[in-house]
Amino acid sequence: MIAPPDRTPLPRSFFDRPVLQVAPDLLGRVLVRTTSDGPISVRLTEVEAYDGPNDPGSHAYRGRTARNAVMFGEPGHVYVYFTYGMWHCMNLVCGPEGRASAVLLRAGEVVEGMELARRRRPTARDDKELAKGPARLATALEVDRALDGTDACTAGETPLRMLAGTPVGAEQVRSGARTGVAGEGGNGDIHPWRYWVADDPTVSPYRAHVPRRRRS
Repeated sequence: MIAPPDRTPLPRSFFDRPVLQVAPDLLGRVLVRTTSDGPISVRLTEVEAYDGPNDPGSHAYRGRTARNAVMFGEPGHVYVYFTYGMWHCMNLVCGPEGRASAVLLRAGEVVEGMELARRRRPTARDDKELAKGPARLATALEVDRALDGTDACTAGETPLRMLAGTPVGAEQVRSGARTGVAGEGGNGDIHPWRYWVADDPTVSPYRAHVPRRRRS
């Protein structure tokens, strides 16, 4: 008999570790988004680690800005950014306060609130695509910049909370180059910091960085 996912909230100490330890350990954990229409829960199947000043692919590589300020704060908080003028992506802050490392939540399986997720992702061809990719995940969960800085470890009412779920065994974890990251940060031999659950259909396809063309 398979035990149901653990609904115990993850403690702040879980996130107060090096980002390369936290990232693979998030696979199989459950993120709960509480909305006025009800909860939506996603089992995480793909993440990417970003290691602040040691990582040219990180938003915090060149220091603190108004955009990335949450990354420098307390671990266990949510960092949300807006990209390409249309999409939001969400991260979980890790490591000691002031260190600015975070894990990008790239993909997951919707395990609760399926109808709500479908309503927010009407273009998804099937349920496996509802949260297949970081922007799709944020859209399915109705996450935007208004949730930047949310504490995902608080015991009280919160719009986002991380639960223990069912951790993935090491034999099921794969790693490789991060998606869409330019330069050295996208080199999988140097930074194999994308982690995913092997053979899971909700994991997004890998795409190398493609430089954006400037309009003439």
